[in-house]
Amino acid sequence: MAGSPSRHPAPAAPVSGTLRVHCGIAVSACRGTDLEVPPAQGRGGRRRAREMSRNARRATMILADLVALPSLLWLSMWVAGAEAEGVAVGLAAVAGFVALLAFGWLGLYRTIVRVMDIGLVMAAVRTLLPCAVFVGAVLAFTIDAEAAVRTGVAFLALGLVWVTGSRFAAGSLAGAARPRGERVVVYGEAYEAARLAALIRGHGSIAPVALVDDNPDLVGHSIDGFEVHRSSDLPRLIDTLGVSRVLLTISPGRERRRVMERLAPLPVRVQTIPDVSKLIAGQVGLTEVSDVDVVDLLDRDPVPPMQDLLETCIRDKNVLVTGAGGSIGAALCRQTLTQKPRRLILLDLSEAALYNIDKEMRAVVAREGLPDDLVVPLIGSVLNRARLRDVLKSYRVHTVYHAAAYKHVPLVEYNMIEGVQNNVFGTLYTAEECLRSGVENMVLVSTDKAVNPNSIMGATKRLAELVLQGLQQRGGGTKLSIVRFGNVLGASGSIVPLFLEQIRGGGPVTITHPEVTRYFMTIDEAVSLVIQAGSMAHGGDVFALDMGKPVRVKDLAEKIVALMGLTVRDDDNPGGDVEVSYIGLRPAEKLYEELAIGRNVTGTRHPMILRAREEFIPWPQLNAILERIGQAGADFDCERTRRLLELVVDYEPIEDVEDLVWQEARRRGQAASLSGSNVTELPRGAELRQGD
Repeated sequence: MAGSPSRHPAPAAPVSGTLRVHCGIAVSACRGTDLEVPPAQGRGGRRRAREMSRNARRATMILADLVALPSLLWLSMWVAGAEAEGVAVGLAAVAGFVALLAFGWLGLYRTIVRVMDIGLVMAAVRTLLPCAVFVGAVLAFTIDAEAAVRTGVAFLALGLVWVTGSRFAAGSLAGAARPRGERVVVYGEAYEAARLAALIRGHGSIAPVALVDDNPDLVGHSIDGFEVHRSSDLPRLIDTLGVSRVLLTISPGRERRRVMERLAPLPVRVQTIPDVSKLIAGQVGLTEVSDVDVVDLLDRDPVPPMQDLLETCIRDKNVLVTGAGGSIGAALCRQTLTQKPRRLILLDLSEAALYNIDKEMRAVVAREGLPDDLVVPLIGSVLNRARLRDVLKSYRVHTVYHAAAYKHVPLVEYNMIEGVQNNVFGTLYTAEECLRSGVENMVLVSTDKAVNPNSIMGATKRLAELVLQGLQQRGGGTKLSIVRFGNVLGASGSIVPLFLEQIRGGGPVTITHPEVTRYFMTIDEAVSLVIQAGSMAHGGDVFALDMGKPVRVKDLAEKIVALMGLTVRDDDNPGGDVEVSYIGLRPAEKLYEELAIGRNVTGTRHPMILRAREEFIPWPQLNAILERIGQAGADFDCERTRRLLELVVDYEPIEDVEDLVWQEARRRGQAASLSGSNVTELPRGAELRQGD
């Protein structure tokens, strides 16, 4: 059976970005499509106006204002019957120069070829009114007051006509001829959509041809030369006008998701646009057009945070974030800074990552006028007890968000002992030093992979949870708590940027298994809930975030392909644009994830945060096991380490030992020197106990 033809040309070359690593795969940090291209060719004066560079256009308008404004002042004095030739020369020069400076400061030279709106008129009034008052005041001392008032009013009126008329004429001249390029429809509130269409009309790469708004009062009308259509007209517009792209001006939320669901089956590329008002003002550029916003991929709206929970552990407190340079750690730093901490201490082992988050935080501090010593960047490892102790005591830390961890499942499989050391003993040392230093709250950022783990990463995170529960049961003044959640969209290695990069490169889109499902949440929402959950801790708590329904990754990939105006190439549609390839589950990867162990889960005062009552191991028995795991790591005995993990956290591995150094040693016949120790059963009395 023949497949349907491709519904859209092959995607453009990938947009360059910052390279990251996704389990050995280079991933580009996807940026928006650049619409800043030279305008199309035309004829005569219109063609010359369109071909002028932006700087040349600005220079032309500045020169025109420099000539026109003094001339208008002379004309105003003539109309008003004022005779003060000597004074007029000075007034004309001063008024013209001041007006030029004010126009530049208000951005009028940025909007020379853009849509004229009330903002342009008000900017002209704010500039010309003081000039008119100044002119009238000076003339009142040299001629009669009545003529001075008439001169000021005439100058204001003529100036407004010139400023608004010249900008409108320049914009009409530049955009009068329909540009050649990709035909696009702007979808959103009609007047805002018209402003965007007028703004991009002069760009040669795209040609806005229609507006879409389901407001019955506007359908069928024309705004700035663009006809308003219903959304049901889109299939016809695609066929008759050759539309291949839809630009959405609708704000993120339920309505935009509904619109994108309706657009997904159509043969068009769907893109979201930054705030149109900011585009007009020049605060953001057309380069910030986005193919897919991760918020639109979730079938729910984020729940607004509870302000008292956000600030309980942060406001006027000294807050330490470990792993501050990572995706989750950096997001924690951003949100912590908004809640007015006394000090924000950033701890990371990576100098480059620490530099980046420190630079970002200091920019916020400078912009908001906050104290210069608010942010403290510290290089250090959570495996260094002395460093942790010095930091906690020196800065009298009240709250610790522990995000330092190795989280990529295959990489931790390939580096087993390092994963155990960092994820388990790094958590142990941090928690013990928090207890010794009198820290009020410590929150461990955990993962759904800790539930019934079959990977080293999941097993180490589960053991880290047990460490906090055991230490809390032993006693101490610090409230130790755990917050567990699934995949976050926007974190390093997230699948959405990977899919976008693969699609822009022409495919294939790689998925491990057609039935694999995952829980998804935006990184900002997840971090907000981590902070709020920590504020509800009593000590030893395990919180699980309600992440909605699990999403089949195959469906997510196909949705992204459709929203980019392409089709999936498969057996039913061999003529499609992008192939979806199934590469098999990665080492220790699950088909699906869980968020809680057992069913003993209750709600909290926050609808998205659940409290799980789970079993834990009393500290004396757990401490003995940790010593044995530590010794196995010191001996670089991966098999013994794995068997101990199996005994203590119900770890059920589905692969052999994947540690690369261990495998290389075995290949060279050195395995005997790295293993051979016997593992005995847990000591009597090490039975699991129910958490409080």
